[in-house]
Amino acid sequence: MWLLLREGIKDLNYDKADLYVTQGMVMRILYPEIGICGLSCRLCPMYHIEGKSKCGGCKSEFRMAAGCPFITCAIKRKEIEFCWDCTEHKICGKWRKHREAGKEHDSFKCYQKLEDNISFIQENGISEFERLQKMREKLLKEMLQDFNEGRSKRHYCIAATVFEIDELRKLLNGGIEQSKGLGIKEKSKVLHSLLDSAAKKKNYLLKLRK
Repeated sequence: MWLLLREGIKDLNYDKADLYVTQGMVMRILYPEIGICGLSCRLCPMYHIEGKSKCGGCKSEFRMAAGCPFITCAIKRKEIEFCWDCTEHKICGKWRKHREAGKEHDSFKCYQKLEDNISFIQENGISEFERLQKMREKLLKEMLQDFNEGRSKRHYCIAATVFEIDELRKLLNGGIEQSKGLGIKEKSKVLHSLLDSAAKKKNYLLKLRK
């Protein structure tokens, strides 16, 4: 059985780390908000829920309890954080099938950028990827705080995933400028219109693919 230990475990000499412990062995989780397969948890609707249903990322206690074949294989069996860290990743049928499915379909989370994420990480490193995801998350939080009438979370999460960061920032600034003095429903309509119009021009899809 796995147990997530939070910050401040001084006797193990770990600071600000998530630690998974099983049968006396300790594994340090460095990137709980980056999925084992390459998805960005920071842009998932479940990550932005308040209360007990909130998910802290694919390697959080919430997801560890829920179960996932990649969690079982990578974290619990092989004690690695990511599929590409596995010596068998080039021949892994499970990961290949997952990536192929992500090219055409989504779950509750947008998979449109999965392949781009993996390629970016392999070329630029996981730390640089996380830095950019934090920038995307910051813009997403602004949209959720100021333009969410209660029904737009998924739409904004997808937008924060598919748009380039500079594009998203420009659209958000436009929404702020054009919605001054409006109520939340009207503000949401303004931002939706800007996002949808830009997505159509760029051939981006702002909905989940079934």
